[in-house]
Formats: sequence, structure tokens, C-alpha cells
Amino acid sequence: MDQRRDELAHWAVDIIQQQTELNVNPQPQVVSGDASFRRYFRLLHTDDQGHEQRWILVDAPADKEDNPRFVRIAQAWHQHQVAVPQVLAHDFERGFMLLEDFGDELLWPALHADRNDLTTATQLYSQSIDQLLAIQALPTSDLPAYDQALLDQEMSLFIDWLCTQKLQLTLAPQELTMLHQTFALLRDQALAQPQVVVHRDFHSRNLMIKADQTLGVIDFQDAVVGAASYDLVSLLRDCYVRWPDALVQELAKQYWQKAQAAGIYPHNWARFKQDFDWMGLQRHLKAAGIFARLHLRDGKDGYLNDIPNTCRYLLEVSADYPQLAAFHQWLQQSFMPALEQHFAAHAVDANGVTA
Repeated sequence: MDQRRDELAHWAVDIIQQQTELNVNPQPQVVSGDASFRRYFRLLHTDDQGHEQRWILVDAPADKEDNPRFVRIAQAWHQHQVAVPQVLAHDFERGFMLLEDFGDELLWPALHADRNDLTTATQLYSQSIDQLLAIQALPTSDLPAYDQALLDQEMSLFIDWLCTQKLQLTLAPQELTMLHQTFALLRDQALAQPQVVVHRDFHSRNLMIKADQTLGVIDFQDAVVGAASYDLVSLLRDCYVRWPDALVQELAKQYWQKAQAAGIYPHNWARFKQDFDWMGLQRHLKAAGIFARLHLRDGKDGYLNDIPNTCRYLLEVSADYPQLAAFHQWLQQSFMPALEQHFAAHAVDANGVTA
């Protein structure tokens, strides 16, 4: 028996009946959970003519999730024509929300429909870039800064959760010094970029293809003001999808040209490429640490499969920059062999369950 789900469903039905006078059956369907404590359900109503209406119900416990922040950002972005779900009702005390339903089609499977034909992927990413530029044009006044403390805290997850706890590595003092020097380089590069609204999780599992074939944006509640390249590298060097570098560079240049025209990013391509690359290193350090934490602390093993791909980005990108030679050498000689050995010894099946 799921008491919170049932309470959420009856609360939502009461709201829907007040707003629409529809007699909706309070039997929600599970949509998904995510990497947080939120759960998502769907209510359906079909009228006598066979027309279907849908709503998304969110169970976000008030002691675990900042629901006022979610609603505040959703309402502000919706008013500025960013395609986020409309908040139809909320109960902050109980941790309930009723949202517009964008459907079931994530960008992620659409990108995989035909991996041999990059035309569809290019078109979808072009739409995503346009949506990203709309987000970056939003006012920044009501969001916290993606500051030095937050950037450092995120990169430390790589050491604490992946290296130390998951891989059981004992890092020598000189290794820790090298890592912290690398983190400082990445942090300073991020802080020197143009600062815009950052979604902070802008990738193929948080973009949806709506019924009208336009893209919708979800999971935006952690938005901050930070580096202009952050969301783009999250999109194009996605932890869950890997594309040929030529396509990544083509799309990155497409963004750079549009961002220049919009006054969002004023610097030349060479500067942008390094901003993009180094921001990706910061994000992938963070993501690899978070994936390990989700497994170890939260029992969410499905993210384990994404750690090797995420760390391969670290190895590949660091090879291009002399300033990161020591970091690249450590990745190549120490970290990646330890990672590969661990994953070979602890096989993960297709569902992310350790053997």
C-alpha cells in the first residue's frame, strides 16, 4: 500500500475537478523516479468521444526537496516562453505538485533510433541548442551563482565517492596535490566565462519531444548562474550518449555562432573550444562522482554503466592540453586501469545490477 501516492492522487483529482469539472479516476500510473527523491505519476481521462487528457503528479517530500524553488523557476521560465511544464497546482506542506504532461518521448531514445544516420540527431540537437539559447537569455537576478565553492565541491565528489569509496584507491599526497591543482585550473576557467542562466542538467534524458514535435525541458530546479558552455557540453558530451567528435564540433560551432550573434558569448572560437572542453572536464568529474554516490549511498545501481563512458571523456579531452599533462598521465597510467579492472571484476548487467 502506497499511502503517499494515494493521497497525492486524491489531492490532484480534487484540483482537476475544481479546474475542469472532469470526473477523473484517481488511479495514477507510475511514470518514473529520478536521481532525487521525487516520484512521478500520470493521471488519464478519456471522454465519451475518445479524447484523452493527461496530467503529471509529482511526489516530492517537503523535507527532501526544495519545491518552492522548483515552482518559482518553472513559473518564471514559462512566462519567458521557455518550454517547461506549466505548474497547475502545488501543496508545499505535503510535497505535492500537479504539472502539465509533456508525454513519454525523451530525446534519448529518439537519438538512438538510427545511429547510422546523423541527420535526425543533428536536427534534434539544433532544436536543443535553440532551446538552450532561450534559457541563457533569461534574467539571472533570482538564481544563485555557480561559484568557486560549488565548483570545488562538485569536483571533490570524484575523489571522495569514485576514487576512494568505489575504487578503493589510496591516493598519495602528490596525486592529491596534482588533482587539486587541476581542479583549480578548471574552476578558474569556468568562472572566467560569460555567466548566464545554467539549467545544470541539460541532456538527452531531461529533454522531451512533445506531441507537436517541439522540445520540452524538465528537471530544471537546480538552475544557477554560471559558465555559458556548461549546458552545451552537458548536451553534446552527454554521459549517456557518445557521438563522433566531428559532430560534436559541428554542433558546438553552431551554438558558438548563434551565441555570438545573441551577445551571449563574445569571444573567438579558439577561446570557446577551450571553455567547452575544460567545462566538460569539470562536469564529468562531478558526474562520475555522483554516479558512484548514487550507487553506494542511494542503492541506484543503474548509473554504474555510465561511469566508464563519463571517465573516457576525461582521458580524451585532457590529452589535448599541455596544461593538463600531469592529469592526463595519471588518468592513463593509474586511474583508468584501476577503473577497468574494477568494472571487469564487478560486472554490471544491462539493468545496472552488479553481479
